Amino acid sequence: MARLDNAGDVLLTGPCVRAVAAGADSVTLLAGPHGRVAAGLLPGVDRVIEWCAPWIDPQPPPVTAAHLAALTGRIAARSFDLALISTSFHQSPLPLALLLRQCGVPWIGAISEDYPGSLLDLRHRIDGDPPEAERALSLAEAAGFRLPPGDDGRLAVRGPLPDVSGLVGEPGYVVVHPAASVPARQWPAHRCAEAVRMLAAEGYRVVVTGSAAEAALTAEVSGGAALDLGGRTGFRELAAVVAGARVLVAPNTGPAHLAAAVGTPVVSLFAPVVPAARWAPYGVPVVLLGDQEAPCRGTRARTCPVPGHPCLAGVLPDEVCQAVVKVGGAA
Repeated sequence: MARLDNAGDVLLTGPCVRAVAAGADSVTLLAGPHGRVAAGLLPGVDRVIEWCAPWIDPQPPPVTAAHLAALTGRIAARSFDLALISTSFHQSPLPLALLLRQCGVPWIGAISEDYPGSLLDLRHRIDGDPPEAERALSLAEAAGFRLPPGDDGRLAVRGPLPDVSGLVGEPGYVVVHPAASVPARQWPAHRCAEAVRMLAAEGYRVVVTGSAAEAALTAEVSGGAALDLGGRTGFRELAAVVAGARVLVAPNTGPAHLAAAVGTPVVSLFAPVVPAARWAPYGVPVVLLGDQEAPCRGTRARTCPVPGHPCLAGVLPDEVCQAVVKVGGAA
């Protein structure tokens, strides 16, 4: 199987992976550098191959014979029986299908609006606008794979997760994850900091999370009112921290899907640059905040094209606090 973009995208492919794993001897997942950490957490994945796709990565490497050979050599050596290529609605599976054909993969399936010629054995097409997790699962089903009995089709991660009580104490806190993978999806930091102060004043224990590269942001947002875990967790530790939360507050980014995978409700600060119908946290209680009819709607912009970032800047901290109470209960 292949899913070549971000960690959240890989998590959304989880039900599809489990369906394939239920009917296959083993599953190897081809993942990009931003999705590799999530790939290793998916139930049903036996092996992960990491490779950066020049047609998907936001900072693509040059297309060189050496870079392509770094993938094709590894694929050809394993003699795979079939491949399913999972993509977002705006991505084409055909470049990867061409490389897989070159490696001798005998059967390839993917969702494709473009004419695939002899590149695909299964050209799956979808009507409507389903959530990404259901879209990916439909590809597995079209290829003849089904989720095993008792599998509810929600997102999931492989356990056991690490013990993070030394970092966060007992479960029951609120996690605020202020950063997003692109600026257009991020709630303004000063609003986020004010929401943290308000939640703390209401009696919630608040934990602020982020990567080492986001440490300055997490320090600003926590502001002494919350526990700052910026740069102190890897992806597995972050999953454990989020699993112990009563609710996660986050923009549309990987940790929101990680929360869905561990069963934690989400207050989703969702910029409509991509459709919420596809990308909102899947399978858990969600309060969606943000103007979904803002002028940036559907642009897939990485930097907000509208002065003032109105789709999210208009969300007030007290709205977030009310949403936390709604899905997480009072402090």
